[in-house]
Amino acid sequence: MIEALGYVGVTSGKLEEWESFGARWLGLQLVEKSASSLRFRMDDRKQRVIVTGARDAPAGDHGREHDQFFGWEVRDAAALDALAGRLEGKGVQVARVSRAIADARRVRDAITFRDPAGHVLEAFHGAEVADTAFVPGKPISGFRTGALGMGHVVLRVKNLQPMIRFYQDTLGFKLSDFALTPFVAYFFHTNPRHHSIALIKSDRDAIHHLMVEMCSLDDVGQTYDLALAEPGRIGTTLGRHTNDHVTSFYATTPSDFMMECGWGGRTLDVANWQPHEMHYGTSLWGHERTWLPPDKMAEAHALRAKAAADAQREPLQVMPGNHVMSHGVCPWWDKVKANAGKG
Repeated sequence: MIEALGYVGVTSGKLEEWESFGARWLGLQLVEKSASSLRFRMDDRKQRVIVTGARDAPAGDHGREHDQFFGWEVRDAAALDALAGRLEGKGVQVARVSRAIADARRVRDAITFRDPAGHVLEAFHGAEVADTAFVPGKPISGFRTGALGMGHVVLRVKNLQPMIRFYQDTLGFKLSDFALTPFVAYFFHTNPRHHSIALIKSDRDAIHHLMVEMCSLDDVGQTYDLALAEPGRIGTTLGRHTNDHVTSFYATTPSDFMMECGWGGRTLDVANWQPHEMHYGTSLWGHERTWLPPDKMAEAHALRAKAAADAQREPLQVMPGNHVMSHGVCPWWDKVKANAGKG
């Protein structure tokens, strides 16, 4: 029923920091700014990220920083009505958003409800498309979106099983894979993007990070350089994931979560995909997670060392136009390719 992650809303008392982070640092296009909100584009849609001021929060108070909402796209009005009926049949409270809210979201119609952890979710159809080209806030090649959606969201979860049942059984997400070390994480897809949402076992319910995928590895690397110049900006160092094959790093945002800037995500054959456990953890190399406790960080180091010792390698995932084939022949590499999948 749900096709993609369509938009994200953030409540923050730091609008000026978000303006700089979103446009000048990440490369989103700031399309609307008021005393109480910011709206950003990242492709042909009129908006993808909405930041609203925490009007009731005193300066320095992060009490409202968790007031996020996530907009999930469905095909059309019939699909939206079907989803609303399915949710109500499962005992989930559903409300149709007002015309004013739908207009503010730049969509034709939407419903709102909550997951078992209390996160505000919206399902919508009929997103408005801009009549002008996307103009990034800094020189980048753009973001990979389209049918894959705007990226993915990862949530910290205290009570994991009700959330897994909700996203799988009620919303229809499909399990991609899962990891039990160095932390427990479950990854779910709703289109060929490897995952549009993931759940991490934690001591609190909150957003962990949002991920945006850039069209060029150099965009990621140059943004990483910007992060290196800002003390405290890097939350997870540059690395490559074992499951979605993304090369990325994680940056601290002006709110209480991170932004993953990545490139090279794999796409799944969703009709034939079989979920499995990741025995090497979630990263082939890199991704030093400063937010992990020392014992879990040691587990992560051991898993990456094992991946290196076992010569774990994954092909790069490239789009037409952003790569060229290398010249020359390597007999050793030819043997590696010939033996791939054997044994």
